[in-house]
Amino acid sequence: MKLLITGGAGFIGAHVLHHFCKAYPSYEIYCLDSLSYAAQYENIAALESLDHFNFIRADLNDAELIDQLFTGIGFTHIIHLAAESHVDNSIEDPLLFAKTNVMGTLNLLEAARKHWKGGADHLFYHISTDEVFGALGETGSFSETTAYDPRSPYSASKASSDHFVRAYHHTYSLPVVISNCSNNYGPFQHDEKLIPTVIRSIVKGTPIPIYGDGSNVRDWLYVKDHAAAIDLIFHKAKSGQTFCIGGDAERSNLSIVKDLILLTDKVLENPVGHSEKLISFVTDRKGHDFRYAIDHSHLTNSMGWRPSTDLEAGLTETVTYYVARYTGEH
Repeated sequence: MKLLITGGAGFIGAHVLHHFCKAYPSYEIYCLDSLSYAAQYENIAALESLDHFNFIRADLNDAELIDQLFTGIGFTHIIHLAAESHVDNSIEDPLLFAKTNVMGTLNLLEAARKHWKGGADHLFYHISTDEVFGALGETGSFSETTAYDPRSPYSASKASSDHFVRAYHHTYSLPVVISNCSNNYGPFQHDEKLIPTVIRSIVKGTPIPIYGDGSNVRDWLYVKDHAAAIDLIFHKAKSGQTFCIGGDAERSNLSIVKDLILLTDKVLENPVGHSEKLISFVTDRKGHDFRYAIDHSHLTNSMGWRPSTDLEAGLTETVTYYVARYTGEH
């Protein structure tokens, strides 16, 4: 197997890359990443010594180069994670998100269609987000049958890429699977995201920004649990299937911030609740979805997967990682 993992130097991609390199030494594993601002090669530098690991710095928007790589290497399987993912940035520059998330995915799909020519031993696994489904009220959850209703340029770009993946499956019989995950957290996440921002603010003693009144709810999925789910889906799913991956950990943004304050203050040996004074409510984000929640029963019933890391344990490991990083010890 020649497995291409796109976006492997990013947050989720790095964890998937570490997981697969450790679990499958017989696979030839290729990481393709443009090393944009949100990716860090240091996340995967430890893999350099492995004979079955290969790094390629390339941009999915370079269709000619992608085609050349397929010709020269002969990828047989793809786990596609490369994407622009920050909602605020998508509001500022929606065209960039359309270029990378839609056209970049199309370039990869076209290369796979051209070079695989209907062969059976291939798979294009596309990683997506629960944000394509829109927003929930106080009750209910997203599942594989939920209608798409994207509310931001980011989620619209991911919804479009999902549709193209399915279209290539139905039109060209390309072997594909898709998964839609809830909010990931853990080590390697970019500083712009909520949890790293909160921890960094506590370490530096600067205001902790919270959109609106902090009542927006997210389902939190520990990134290593996500990588384990991706492994199962990659190896066991049938072509054309879709799976939702959730963490069984719904919390409001304000609740997550308060949990992080308690954990971070403990690591820093501050008095309990010392950093609550840093909480600063700011103007809400445009189109801020109220609530996300995932029903992962399809994945659980068909493959036995369920999240194995409870929220407190996952946040504790995450806080330890970022405190070391922001205090210069990591």
